[in-house]
Amino acid sequence: MATTEQRSGTRAAPSGRLVRVAWDDERAVRLRSEMDDELRIRYAGRERTMSEAERIARTSGLLVVDPATLVTTLLAVDEADEPVAHLALRRLTGALADSIEIKRLFIRRTSRGTGLSVRLMREAEHIARGEGARRIVLQTGNRQPDAVALYEKLGYTRIPLYPPYLDLPNSHCFELPLAA
Repeated sequence: MATTEQRSGTRAAPSGRLVRVAWDDERAVRLRSEMDDELRIRYAGRERTMSEAERIARTSGLLVVDPATLVTTLLAVDEADEPVAHLALRRLTGALADSIEIKRLFIRRTSRGTGLSVRLMREAEHIARGEGARRIVLQTGNRQPDAVALYEKLGYTRIPLYPPYLDLPNSHCFELPLAA
């Protein structure tokens, strides 16, 4: 599928710009691969302590975003149009049908500390409100204290694990109610 940036979804930013792209945009795929590489290192050795359910979840694709539920994929790109940050939003179903979930937030090391994570999160909240979501939710792992600190700083509060993370006891889930 050919990808195109949705110009109407582009917002100017001091150190780059945020663009909406298709999930399979080559730049988004590249950043998700970098994120996976970093997480493999961060969670190295944990395989010995994983439950069978968690091992199945990690290898079955359970944690992969289904394009049918995708609301949008956001990238932050620098002046040379190189991707430096990624975030995706997906619509949830069932008991969580009033929620949109943040997935795959990643900032390249060279761009950390620049405010990109806050800008991406705030843009995600803006988009979720526009989609009619009553709240935004997310999941992170217990070996990502930097992510936990960001979410708490932005006003997200911990909630019980929700599907599909119920069998992933090393997860932390958060929510932020969205004003109408």
